[in-house]
Amino acid sequence: MIEAYFIHLLILIGIYLILAISLQLALGYSGLLNLGHVAFYAIGAYTSALLTLNGYNFLFSFIMAGIIAMIFGYLLSLPTNKLKGDYLALATLGFSYVVYAVLLNWTSLTRGPLGLPGIPKPRILGLSFSNNFSFLILVVIVALITYFVLERLTSSRFGKVIEAIRDDELSAKVLGKNSFKTKSTILMISAFFAGLAGSLYAHYITYIDPSSFTLMQLIPILCIVIIGGLASLEGTFIATVVLVLLPEPLRFIGFPSSVIGPMRQIIYALILLAILLYKPKGFYGDVELE
Repeated sequence: MIEAYFIHLLILIGIYLILAISLQLALGYSGLLNLGHVAFYAIGAYTSALLTLNGYNFLFSFIMAGIIAMIFGYLLSLPTNKLKGDYLALATLGFSYVVYAVLLNWTSLTRGPLGLPGIPKPRILGLSFSNNFSFLILVVIVALITYFVLERLTSSRFGKVIEAIRDDELSAKVLGKNSFKTKSTILMISAFFAGLAGSLYAHYITYIDPSSFTLMQLIPILCIVIIGGLASLEGTFIATVVLVLLPEPLRFIGFPSSVIGPMRQIIYALILLAILLYKPKGFYGDVELE
Protein backbone atom coordinates (compact mmCIF):
# COMPACT_ATOMS: atom_id res chain seq x y z
CA MET A 1 0.00 0.00 0.00
CA ILE A 2 2.77 2.44 0.99
CA GLU A 3 4.80 1.39 -2.04
CA ALA A 4 1.88 2.14 -4.39
CA TYR A 5 1.41 5.50 -2.69
CA PHE A 6 5.03 6.52 -3.25
CA ILE A 7 4.94 5.35 -6.86
CA HIS A 8 1.88 7.55 -7.35
CA LEU A 9 3.74 10.54 -5.91
CA LEU A 10 6.76 9.88 -8.12
CA ILE A 11 4.52 9.77 -11.21
CA LEU A 12 3.00 13.11 -10.23
CA ILE A 13 6.47 14.56 -9.67
CA GLY A 14 7.51 13.42 -13.14
CA ILE A 15 4.44 14.89 -14.88
CA TYR A 16 4.69 18.14 -12.91
CA LEU A 17 8.39 18.38 -13.71
CA ILE A 18 7.76 18.15 -17.46
CA LEU A 19 5.05 20.79 -17.17
CA ALA A 20 7.13 23.06 -14.92
CA ILE A 21 10.35 23.05 -16.93
CA SER A 22 8.39 23.70 -20.12
CA LEU A 23 6.90 26.77 -18.39
CA GLN A 24 10.38 27.65 -17.11
CA LEU A 25 11.55 27.87 -20.71
CA ALA A 26 8.91 30.49 -21.51
CA LEU A 27 8.86 32.38 -18.22
CA GLY A 28 12.36 32.08 -16.82
CA TYR A 29 14.54 31.99 -19.91
CA SER A 30 12.40 34.05 -22.29
CA GLY A 31 10.57 36.37 -19.90
CA LEU A 32 7.16 35.44 -21.33
CA LEU A 33 4.62 35.55 -18.50
CA ASN A 34 2.42 32.87 -20.00
CA LEU A 35 -0.65 32.11 -17.88
CA GLY A 36 -2.12 30.06 -20.70
CA HIS A 37 0.27 27.18 -20.09
CA VAL A 38 -2.48 25.11 -18.50
CA ALA A 39 -4.42 25.42 -21.78
CA PHE A 40 -1.59 23.66 -23.66
CA TYR A 41 -1.65 21.00 -20.96
CA ALA A 42 -5.39 20.56 -21.53
CA ILE A 43 -5.03 20.48 -25.32
CA GLY A 44 -2.43 17.74 -25.07
CA ALA A 45 -4.55 15.71 -22.66
CA TYR A 46 -7.70 15.92 -24.76
CA THR A 47 -5.87 15.32 -28.04
CA SER A 48 -4.23 12.15 -26.77
CA ALA A 49 -7.37 10.92 -25.01
CA LEU A 50 -9.65 11.47 -28.03
CA LEU A 51 -7.24 9.83 -30.46
CA THR A 52 -6.71 6.71 -28.35
CA LEU A 53 -10.43 6.41 -27.62
CA ASN A 54 -10.98 6.43 -31.39
CA GLY A 55 -8.59 3.58 -32.01
CA TYR A 56 -5.23 5.24 -32.59
CA ASN A 57 -2.18 3.84 -30.83
CA PHE A 58 -0.67 5.63 -27.85
CA LEU A 59 2.66 6.60 -29.44
CA PHE A 60 0.94 8.40 -32.32
CA SER A 61 -1.53 10.05 -29.94
CA PHE A 62 1.29 11.08 -27.60
CA ILE A 63 3.28 12.77 -30.35
CA MET A 64 0.16 14.43 -31.79
CA ALA A 65 -0.66 15.78 -28.32
CA GLY A 66 2.61 17.71 -28.39
CA ILE A 67 2.24 18.79 -32.02
CA ILE A 68 -1.33 20.09 -31.66
CA ALA A 69 -0.37 21.98 -28.49
CA MET A 70 2.64 23.39 -30.37
CA ILE A 71 0.39 24.63 -33.18
CA PHE A 72 -1.79 26.43 -30.65
CA GLY A 73 1.38 27.87 -29.11
CA TYR A 74 2.25 29.41 -32.47
CA LEU A 75 -1.29 30.72 -32.93
CA LEU A 76 -1.14 32.32 -29.48
CA SER A 77 2.17 33.99 -30.32
CA LEU A 78 0.68 35.85 -33.30
CA PRO A 79 -1.70 38.24 -31.47
CA THR A 80 0.50 38.50 -28.37
CA ASN A 81 3.75 39.30 -30.17
CA LYS A 82 4.03 42.90 -28.97
CA LEU A 83 2.60 42.34 -25.50
CA LYS A 84 4.77 42.22 -22.40
CA GLY A 85 4.40 41.77 -18.66
CA ASP A 86 0.90 42.18 -17.27
CA TYR A 87 -0.66 42.62 -20.70
CA LEU A 88 0.83 39.36 -21.93
CA ALA A 89 -0.31 37.63 -18.74
CA LEU A 90 -3.88 38.85 -19.23
CA ALA A 91 -3.93 37.86 -22.90
CA THR A 92 -2.64 34.35 -22.22
CA LEU A 93 -5.01 34.02 -19.26
CA GLY A 94 -7.85 34.87 -21.63
CA PHE A 95 -6.62 32.15 -23.97
CA SER A 96 -6.80 29.59 -21.17
CA TYR A 97 -10.39 30.61 -20.43
CA VAL A 98 -11.29 30.28 -24.11
CA VAL A 99 -9.85 26.76 -24.21
CA TYR A 100 -11.70 25.87 -21.01
CA ALA A 101 -14.97 27.20 -22.48
CA VAL A 102 -14.48 25.15 -25.66
CA LEU A 103 -13.80 21.98 -23.68
CA LEU A 104 -16.85 22.63 -21.55
CA ASN A 105 -19.29 23.45 -24.35
CA TRP A 106 -18.18 21.39 -27.36
CA THR A 107 -20.08 18.42 -26.00
CA SER A 108 -20.18 16.48 -29.29
CA LEU A 109 -16.38 16.18 -29.13
CA THR A 110 -15.35 16.51 -25.48
CA ARG A 111 -18.58 15.41 -23.74
CA GLY A 112 -18.41 18.73 -21.86
CA PRO A 113 -18.67 18.48 -18.07
CA LEU A 114 -19.18 14.71 -18.31
CA GLY A 115 -15.55 14.35 -19.33
CA LEU A 116 -13.81 11.48 -21.08
CA PRO A 117 -13.79 8.20 -19.10
CA GLY A 118 -12.02 4.97 -19.93
CA ILE A 119 -8.85 6.46 -21.41
CA PRO A 120 -6.63 3.44 -22.12
CA LYS A 121 -3.26 2.90 -20.52
CA PRO A 122 -0.23 3.34 -22.82
CA ARG A 123 0.97 0.52 -25.01
CA ILE A 124 4.14 1.03 -27.08
CA LEU A 125 5.53 -1.56 -29.52
CA GLY A 126 3.76 -4.35 -27.68
CA LEU A 127 4.89 -3.17 -24.25
CA SER A 128 2.02 -2.42 -21.90
CA PHE A 129 2.28 0.27 -19.21
CA SER A 130 -0.89 -0.78 -17.45
CA ASN A 131 0.43 -0.85 -13.87
CA ASN A 132 1.77 2.15 -11.98
CA PHE A 133 5.36 0.93 -11.75
CA SER A 134 5.69 0.49 -15.51
CA PHE A 135 3.93 3.84 -16.02
CA LEU A 136 6.48 5.43 -13.67
CA ILE A 137 9.29 4.14 -15.91
CA LEU A 138 7.59 5.75 -18.93
CA VAL A 139 7.17 9.07 -17.10
CA VAL A 140 10.80 9.03 -15.93
CA ILE A 141 12.03 8.41 -19.49
CA VAL A 142 9.92 11.28 -20.89
CA ALA A 143 10.95 13.60 -18.04
CA LEU A 144 14.66 12.84 -18.54
CA ILE A 145 14.41 13.41 -22.29
CA THR A 146 12.53 16.68 -21.71
CA TYR A 147 15.08 17.86 -19.15
CA PHE A 148 18.02 16.93 -21.40
CA VAL A 149 16.54 18.63 -24.49
CA LEU A 150 15.70 21.85 -22.65
CA GLU A 151 19.05 21.87 -20.84
CA ARG A 152 20.88 21.58 -24.15
CA LEU A 153 18.63 24.21 -25.71
CA THR A 154 19.09 26.78 -22.95
CA SER A 155 22.87 26.31 -22.84
CA SER A 156 23.23 26.65 -26.62
CA ARG A 157 23.77 29.83 -28.65
CA PHE A 158 20.02 29.97 -29.20
CA GLY A 159 19.57 29.91 -25.44
CA LYS A 160 21.82 32.95 -25.11
CA VAL A 161 19.73 34.74 -27.72
CA ILE A 162 16.48 34.17 -25.85
CA GLU A 163 18.08 35.38 -22.63
CA ALA A 164 19.33 38.50 -24.44
CA ILE A 165 15.82 39.19 -25.73
CA ARG A 166 14.45 38.69 -22.22
CA ASP A 167 16.93 41.14 -20.71
CA ASP A 168 16.89 43.80 -23.43
CA GLU A 169 14.76 43.15 -26.48
CA LEU A 170 15.62 46.45 -28.17
CA SER A 171 19.36 45.81 -27.99
CA ALA A 172 18.83 42.30 -29.37
CA LYS A 173 16.89 43.75 -32.30
CA VAL A 174 19.68 46.25 -32.96
CA LEU A 175 22.08 43.32 -33.18
CA GLY A 176 19.86 41.77 -35.85
CA LYS A 177 17.97 39.19 -33.80
CA ASN A 178 14.39 38.45 -34.84
CA SER A 179 12.59 38.68 -31.50
CA PHE A 180 9.18 37.67 -32.87
CA LYS A 181 10.51 34.49 -34.48
CA THR A 182 12.51 33.64 -31.37
CA LYS A 183 9.63 34.17 -28.94
CA SER A 184 7.25 32.24 -31.20
CA THR A 185 9.69 29.33 -31.32
CA ILE A 186 10.05 29.32 -27.55
CA LEU A 187 6.29 29.41 -27.02
CA MET A 188 5.87 26.51 -29.47
CA ILE A 189 8.54 24.39 -27.77
CA SER A 190 7.09 25.18 -24.35
CA ALA A 191 3.60 24.25 -25.56
CA PHE A 192 4.88 21.01 -27.14
CA PHE A 193 6.24 19.66 -23.87
CA ALA A 194 3.18 20.86 -21.95
CA GLY A 195 1.09 18.84 -24.42
CA LEU A 196 3.21 15.75 -23.71
CA ALA A 197 2.67 16.25 -19.97
CA GLY A 198 -1.08 16.51 -20.61
CA SER A 199 -1.03 13.25 -22.54
CA LEU A 200 0.75 11.43 -19.71
CA TYR A 201 -1.69 12.85 -17.18
CA ALA A 202 -4.73 11.76 -19.19
CA HIS A 203 -3.46 8.20 -19.63
CA TYR A 204 -2.44 7.94 -16.00
CA ILE A 205 -5.70 9.18 -14.48
CA THR A 206 -7.76 7.55 -17.32
CA TYR A 207 -10.45 10.23 -16.89
CA ILE A 208 -10.35 13.94 -17.67
CA ASP A 209 -12.88 16.74 -17.68
CA PRO A 210 -12.58 20.54 -18.07
CA SER A 211 -12.28 21.05 -14.30
CA SER A 212 -8.93 19.25 -14.46
CA PHE A 213 -7.44 22.22 -16.35
CA THR A 214 -8.49 25.41 -14.60
CA LEU A 215 -6.32 28.25 -13.33
CA MET A 216 -6.10 26.45 -9.97
CA GLN A 217 -4.06 23.74 -11.69
CA LEU A 218 -1.63 26.38 -12.96
CA ILE A 219 -0.90 27.84 -9.52
CA PRO A 220 1.29 24.93 -8.25
CA ILE A 221 3.27 24.91 -11.52
CA LEU A 222 3.80 28.66 -11.37
CA CYS A 223 4.89 28.32 -7.74
CA ILE A 224 7.39 25.63 -8.69
CA VAL A 225 8.97 27.84 -11.37
CA ILE A 226 9.21 30.92 -9.13
CA ILE A 227 10.32 29.12 -5.96
CA GLY A 228 12.92 27.03 -7.76
CA GLY A 229 14.23 30.18 -9.42
CA LEU A 230 13.77 31.71 -12.84
CA ALA A 231 16.10 30.40 -15.55
CA SER A 232 17.13 27.42 -13.41
CA LEU A 233 16.23 23.89 -14.49
CA GLU A 234 17.95 22.45 -11.42
CA GLY A 235 15.92 24.67 -9.13
CA THR A 236 12.74 23.67 -10.96
CA PHE A 237 13.49 20.00 -10.33
CA ILE A 238 14.12 20.53 -6.62
CA ALA A 239 11.05 22.77 -6.21
CA THR A 240 8.88 20.18 -7.98
CA VAL A 241 9.90 17.47 -5.54
CA VAL A 242 9.45 19.75 -2.52
CA LEU A 243 6.09 21.23 -3.50
CA VAL A 244 4.54 17.92 -4.53
CA LEU A 245 5.62 16.22 -1.29
CA LEU A 246 5.14 19.17 1.08
CA PRO A 247 1.34 18.96 1.51
CA GLU A 248 1.27 15.17 1.73
CA PRO A 249 1.69 14.99 5.54
CA LEU A 250 -1.72 16.68 5.76
CA ARG A 251 -3.25 13.36 4.68
CA PHE A 252 -1.86 11.63 7.78
CA ILE A 253 -2.90 14.28 10.29
CA GLY A 254 -6.56 13.36 9.93
CA PHE A 255 -7.88 16.31 7.93
CA PRO A 256 -10.88 15.47 5.72
CA SER A 257 -10.34 15.51 1.97
CA SER A 258 -12.45 18.67 1.66
CA VAL A 259 -9.85 20.50 3.76
CA ILE A 260 -6.67 19.11 2.20
CA GLY A 261 -7.25 20.84 -1.16
CA PRO A 262 -7.70 24.38 0.26
CA MET A 263 -4.85 23.82 2.72
CA ARG A 264 -2.59 22.86 -0.17
CA GLN A 265 -3.39 26.14 -1.94
CA ILE A 266 -2.81 28.12 1.28
CA ILE A 267 0.60 26.49 1.73
CA TYR A 268 1.56 27.28 -1.86
CA ALA A 269 0.43 30.89 -1.45
CA LEU A 270 2.35 31.42 1.80
CA ILE A 271 5.54 29.93 0.39
CA LEU A 272 5.22 32.02 -2.77
CA LEU A 273 4.72 35.22 -0.76
CA ALA A 274 7.73 34.44 1.41
CA ILE A 275 9.92 33.79 -1.64
CA LEU A 276 8.82 36.98 -3.37
CA LEU A 277 9.50 39.02 -0.24
CA TYR A 278 12.76 37.54 0.99
CA LYS A 279 14.32 35.79 -1.99
CA PRO A 280 13.02 37.36 -5.23
CA LYS A 281 15.25 35.22 -7.43
CA GLY A 282 14.02 31.99 -5.91
CA PHE A 283 16.42 29.45 -4.46
CA TYR A 284 18.51 28.91 -7.57
CA GLY A 285 17.34 31.65 -9.93
CA ASP A 286 19.51 33.90 -12.07
CA VAL A 287 16.96 36.69 -12.58
CA GLU A 288 14.27 38.38 -10.52
CA LEU A 289 10.57 38.21 -11.32
CA GLU A 290 9.56 41.70 -12.43
